[in-house]
Amino acid sequence: MRARRPQVGVVFTAQHRAGRLAFAREHQDWQIRHWHPVLFTDESRFTLSTCDRRDRVWRRRGERSAACSILQNDRFGGSLTATRYRDEILRPLVRPYAGAVGPGFLLMQDNARPHVAGVCQQFLQEEGIDAMDWPARSPDLNPIEHIWASCLAPSTNATLHHRLSRSWRML
Repeated sequence: MRARRPQVGVVFTAQHRAGRLAFAREHQDWQIRHWHPVLFTDESRFTLSTCDRRDRVWRRRGERSAACSILQNDRFGGSLTATRYRDEILRPLVRPYAGAVGPGFLLMQDNARPHVAGVCQQFLQEEGIDAMDWPARSPDLNPIEHIWASCLAPSTNATLHHRLSRSWRML
């Protein structure tokens, strides 16, 4: 065995795979007009310092995709709480946007704990905001994830802003 860089990704259970397949089947015939009223959301962590992410795992050749060789990248021990999400995202940003879009508005949010917490679900229900049923552990289905992937690591805030703006215009 040799020390090798781990594959970074998500380990799927049979339930995860079934949820992703059901989502794909439900939305396979959606056209652009169906996606227009959807607000896609994502939380991301940015660092302007250097971090080489040179993690290593011990594995044999051919074991790259084995569950024990995958470094899951979806947990950062973040500080976003359900209350902060409601007060800093849903109330001041999502609610007015939903009102501007009007009937048919759909909120796409992943299944992060703050998003599915009771206070947030109650807020959405009270405001009449519908959220999509998003399959668990499926960040790759969110188009915003692909925008982040296309932005090379920025070294300044200005560079970050420029790259995000350019990626958005290219959509």
